[in-house]
Amino acid sequence: MLQKALNDYLKHLSERRRLSPGSIETYRASLAPWVEYVEKEYETTPPDSNVNAMLLRRYLSGRRSDSISARTLAGFLSALSGFQSFLARDKKYARFLCKLRKLKYSEKLPDFLSQKEANELFELIERDTYLAWRDFIMVSLFYLSGIRRAEMAGLKVHDLDPHRHIISVIGKGNKHRVVPYGETVSDELKHYLESRERFIKGRSSHLGHLFLNYRGEPLTVRSIDRIVKKYCARLGKRVTPHMLRHSFATHLLENGADILGIKELLGHSSLATTQKYTHITAEQLKSAYKKAHPRA
Repeated sequence: MLQKALNDYLKHLSERRRLSPGSIETYRASLAPWVEYVEKEYETTPPDSNVNAMLLRRYLSGRRSDSISARTLAGFLSALSGFQSFLARDKKYARFLCKLRKLKYSEKLPDFLSQKEANELFELIERDTYLAWRDFIMVSLFYLSGIRRAEMAGLKVHDLDPHRHIISVIGKGNKHRVVPYGETVSDELKHYLESRERFIKGRSSHLGHLFLNYRGEPLTVRSIDRIVKKYCARLGKRVTPHMLRHSFATHLLENGADILGIKELLGHSSLATTQKYTHITAEQLKSAYKKAHPRA
């Protein structure tokens, strides 16, 4: 019964709330183990609200014993809260409802590159093939625009406006926004598009996507992850698309950009999500203070 309810809830998130496939999968992965656990327990235990609350405590305890982080469990409780609101619409699910408490966790500040490291990414790179051009432009746009990897995978050629140096992006919840990518990469982007045109000659599988694999097909999110990590490996550290996005926001803030503007560029729905970058720069200031002040 609860499994069917979960399927209906995921369908609701997709069709009514218009969440992205990636978000839907995150909800499914977070809630499915709980649904399986509850249905198994209720095979032998008469369900009521008290038992349900006890089950939740046992479930959380078991997950922590499996080395699941507090942050992941906090995300699960957030997802479960939405699921329970959905269940509350139908009286037959009343036995599966219980009072939830927030789980506190210490949030790790996101990793990012220094401005010096970011500059090193774009120096002395050979761009003699389509794939070399592709990797250079992709990493450049991650850092210059701050878009997400799923947004990068969905980009099509017509989303670019080379005259105004902007990109039209469809973000989380199918929300549209426009982000600039700067003039510094405009000439390189022109060369990339010319290289792409030669590469797709005689191919029809590209579907207009901006970035393609060696077969001429649109890149997947997983492929984009792999390409970025390989491209950035020469820095001697593991660099992900999300790390480039964090670097984009952090460097804007370091150089005086307004946090409300950064929020819009990143496509955040809440300012609280953007404000974590102020913590990053605060930590940098504290570090600089400790190193430079004689009585720090």
